[in-house]
Amino acid sequence: MIKDILEKINLGMEKSIKHSQNELIKVRTGRANPDIFNSIHIDYYGSQTALNQVSTISAPEARLITILPYEKQLIPVIEKAIIESNMGYSPSNNGTSILIPIPALSQERRNEMIKYAHQLIEEGKISIRNIRRDGIQQLHSHGKKDKISEDIIRDNEIEIQTITDGFIKKLDIIQKDKENEILEI
Repeated sequence: MIKDILEKINLGMEKSIKHSQNELIKVRTGRANPDIFNSIHIDYYGSQTALNQVSTISAPEARLITILPYEKQLIPVIEKAIIESNMGYSPSNNGTSILIPIPALSQERRNEMIKYAHQLIEEGKISIRNIRRDGIQQLHSHGKKDKISEDIIRDNEIEIQTITDGFIKKLDIIQKDKENEILEI
């Protein structure tokens, strides 16, 4: 039973890390990153469809993203969705594809992006700490129910804390990498 609790904690913390990474991808840097458009959906024959499922998104240059829709009539729909996403981009088209120039970030905007990245990482850390707390509670409730010794429970609490510390360190590394990416000129 204790092994199941530890596995559940590991899986939950892995999901928190993955979620934090997915949120950080959306944080704008001075470089073109096609992944920032993964969260945009368009109306495609009556159903909401992810932009990357109806087009090819690429970054041929450091400050340019191109979106090549599989169907030409999607161009205005995609342009509208990008504008409505409030990401701050101004798409244009050349008749066959959509071009999105990525402007350089000012120092003030870079600082805002770093603060936002810190906030996302802190949310990930809170999520990991909540998973730790829930795991320890489960450990204690199963310990009482199954009459597991206090020493075994204490040892497993230490193991849970060690796992938690490892995941927190991963988030710190991810945060540092994102800061460096934002500060690149």
